[in-house]
Amino acid sequence: VAIINQITLLTIVLTGAAVIREREHGTLEHLLVMPLTSFEIAIAKVWANGLVILVATGASLFLVVQMALKVPFVGSHLLWFVGVVLYLFFATALGLYLGTVSRSMAQFALLIILVVVALQMLSGGSTPVESMPEWLQYLTFLLPSRHFVSFSQVIIYRGGGIRAVWPQFLMIGAVGLGCFVYSL
Repeated sequence: VAIINQITLLTIVLTGAAVIREREHGTLEHLLVMPLTSFEIAIAKVWANGLVILVATGASLFLVVQMALKVPFVGSHLLWFVGVVLYLFFATALGLYLGTVSRSMAQFALLIILVVVALQMLSGGSTPVESMPEWLQYLTFLLPSRHFVSFSQVIIYRGGGIRAVWPQFLMIGAVGLGCFVYSL
């Protein structure tokens, strides 16, 4: 659960802060006058920040969780990392969106508190979704963090394959695409 929460926090913060920093220093305007589309600028931010977090996640999983703590990983590492890549797409797209709507780093920090705490508390990683009120359980179906926790548990603890997790992958990809398109 700690890795899942850190992926969410770091990805959103790094991506949004990069957008705000470029806007504050005027380099975003330099990018916009270059022969690049807003899609190319945004996808570069997604790839750059997502790749850094993916490498850190891999190092954390192998060095800390498996080697130092000796926690068993029952399922496929490759399948879990495919899911992590999808979730990173969502989180970077959300970071882009929050960085786009924020006018300052202070405003971005306040938005981060609201968004990340809600994503983490409603994900099912800290408290089971089944213990939440029924109306809130339905609302959590729209949160990719819930699906990330769900497919992680299925792959890591139960050894589930693609047949068991494709609905979660689809939902994360759809919400991520929605955030990405909206942030453009």
